[in-house]
Amino acid sequence: MSNNLKTIKTPGKLMIAGEFAVLQPYHQLAVLAVDRFVYATIKTSAENLLSLSDFELENLVFTVDKQKIEIHTDDSRVQFVGDAMTIACTYLQEQNVLITPFHLFIRSELDDKSGVKYGLGSSAAVVTSVITAILKTFLPYEPSKDTIFKLAAISHVFTQGNGSGADVAASTYGGLLNYSSFQAEWLLREYKQSTSVTAMLERKWTYYSVRTLELPEDVYFCVGWTGKAASTAKLVDEILQLKQSNSVQFENFLSNSKKAVDKFFKGMKESNIPLLLEGVKENRRALAEVGNHANAPIETPLLSKLCDLAEQLGGAGKPSGAGGGDCGIAFMPSREKAEQLFEAWEKAGIKPLAITPNLHGSIEIEE
Repeated sequence: MSNNLKTIKTPGKLMIAGEFAVLQPYHQLAVLAVDRFVYATIKTSAENLLSLSDFELENLVFTVDKQKIEIHTDDSRVQFVGDAMTIACTYLQEQNVLITPFHLFIRSELDDKSGVKYGLGSSAAVVTSVITAILKTFLPYEPSKDTIFKLAAISHVFTQGNGSGADVAASTYGGLLNYSSFQAEWLLREYKQSTSVTAMLERKWTYYSVRTLELPEDVYFCVGWTGKAASTAKLVDEILQLKQSNSVQFENFLSNSKKAVDKFFKGMKESNIPLLLEGVKENRRALAEVGNHANAPIETPLLSKLCDLAEQLGGAGKPSGAGGGDCGIAFMPSREKAEQLFEAWEKAGIKPLAITPNLHGSIEIEE
């Protein structure tokens, strides 16, 4: 181990545009890394230990058995961490890198101090942070962001069984991303058939792409919390059931989503704020419509209020992520309008969150 202590700081995320559609091949999504973080600290230790302060789990012993990490606890909440450690250590062993005993500490500020979940992607940020910390500690060279992303994506999908990986991308690369998913089914199938983790990294991920975009300076990004946590997995299942039960409506949604997201990205690239706002409004409508057809409450009454208030003040709002609660986002054409929106949200019972974009992704910090 190159030095005694390493701390990795990894951002959470908010989905911006293209939700649900991103689960289909080649559909693009906008995702933004935000300035709420997970911290993973590794230090040399006489034995292998894991501490998760948010779960009040301290000094859990873990063992490495034939590349698999076994954490000695019955607490199922350590699953994401255990699988991430396993993937990272397997990769290191394939690179013939010696892993000496270490103590891994993880803490998160993605959720509210009271335990309220805002929907900022904590499991993906934790997985990315763990993999970054282990690789940066033991590899004799600097791991690439692409290596970190692919290992974290494999780990996250392996544990969760589904997902687009956009939250992992935001945590890895930072900034505003134009993202197309690797497709979870493809990744799981290929990983199970693969001879090694290294082989998975070296092969072409057919559907996956990621590009970083600049945020225009003259648009103001706002986040509001509706006070209700949502189940992403449940909503995703309900929307995907529509693909089976009414494929015409589902294809119609994909087409509407694509048009909206294309407008949003074009507006971003050209700093054309009216076009950007139109893209957000159209994506909001596409999501509300598919939610109605699938009988899935993507736009709750409070999320509707959040979006309507943004539009009344000359901006555009929409649910972020799967909807059904959690956060809504808005883009406003001036700082003054953004401040007015925060006041209007508070009067309506929506909590404005002091969240801003994070441009760096997962990085090592001095402590």
